[in-house]
Amino acid sequence: MKVSILGTGYVGLVTGACLAEKGHDVACVDLDASKVDRINRGDSPIFERGLEDLLRRNAGQRLRATLDARAAVLSTDLTLIAVGTPFDGQRIDLTYVKESARTIGQALAGKAGYHAVVVKSTVVPGTTDRTVLPILEEASGKRAGQDFGVGMNPEFLTEGEAVGDFMDPDRIVIGGIDERTLDALAALYEPFPNAPRLRTNNATAEMIKYASNAMLATLISFSNELANLGSALGGIDVVEVMRGLHLSRYLSPIEGGKRVEPAIVSFLMPGCGFGGSCLPKDVSALVAHGRASGVPMDLLQSVLAVNSRQTAQIFRLLGKHFSELKGRRVSVLGLSFRPDTSDMRESPAIPIVRRLLEEGATVSAYDPAAMAEARQIFGESVAFSRSLEDALDGAEAVVLVTRWREFERVPELLLRGGRSPVFVDGRRMLDKGSLDRYEGIGL
Repeated sequence: MKVSILGTGYVGLVTGACLAEKGHDVACVDLDASKVDRINRGDSPIFERGLEDLLRRNAGQRLRATLDARAAVLSTDLTLIAVGTPFDGQRIDLTYVKESARTIGQALAGKAGYHAVVVKSTVVPGTTDRTVLPILEEASGKRAGQDFGVGMNPEFLTEGEAVGDFMDPDRIVIGGIDERTLDALAALYEPFPNAPRLRTNNATAEMIKYASNAMLATLISFSNELANLGSALGGIDVVEVMRGLHLSRYLSPIEGGKRVEPAIVSFLMPGCGFGGSCLPKDVSALVAHGRASGVPMDLLQSVLAVNSRQTAQIFRLLGKHFSELKGRRVSVLGLSFRPDTSDMRESPAIPIVRRLLEEGATVSAYDPAAMAEARQIFGESVAFSRSLEDALDGAEAVVLVTRWREFERVPELLLRGGRSPVFVDGRRMLDKGSLDRYEGIGL
């Protein structure tokens, strides 16, 4: 199939590269000429494990990038809209989605034959049918369902694991206004024969995406609320509490005499809060959408409230050792919102570093991938370490924010150097007995 994709962020570029790898002919559209040039050279403009290998194999073959949206739409059978939908505190911003729909509609005005237009961006329920479809009809002068199809195909990609998630999906949700649209999307995903499929309408497909992220966010805040109570009561290690929950057959069933632990249980662990481009934005958008629809989302509002307070636990633990942080040398390990990505959007590291600076600490920081992004955020106010060893050198306190596998070496490095800084484990990543002055959330 010939496919065009508007937007080359995490979702658009991963989708394009993976579809090309599966044999489709893909045209990725972006407004940034330098980005287009990099993609055509097989050079990934974003850090995502495995993505650059796909680009190198497919760029100039089944994958191309272009500035010309009209030509891309005219030369393809199906167009995916994969542009950003930022949240402004009241509602998601549909500016880029509307512009994309208008551009596609204008191209369809001069195109003979049927074309499917599919929203892949995360949009609140009702957006595809009530906003995108009318713009397409107005700009094209044609009728949806007759001259072109309109569908919704949510993504379920985890940054850092997005290529694997796309190539081996746990589900494929396809929404559409009619069977012809759904059939076009089914054809797009023919190279994924083993993935379970759900065919539905557009609004339901949109809601499935929000429900998925809201569930994960709820599990995290549930774990953190219990962790904070356990810390206040004393004598409780919430990591062990959560492991006790994990052993429930509901969460880890026994199959063939062996216990199977699904990935979902990883969200039932205490930490310093969730971040990223999806969970905070999507839960906030769903709460706002509910409010605007006259349906208060009290549970999800509480999920956000717990998360917004969670980084304060880092400072509670530091306060057990320092009466004040002014002049103290504090090293922050991990700046991206999760490992295996350079993305710092809504990362808990941002409020943690800013508060450390406000309280007068001398802050150094290290992340295996996000140093360039961090420099743009913090400028010269933070000393950026060249390595993990450099980050630990001279630190009076170390705060672990992101679960990078490299940080498993911390106990060994500190032991070798004969140092015992206060270690605050914001992810409960390390064994609490591996360091002399260990502090962990929920301990």
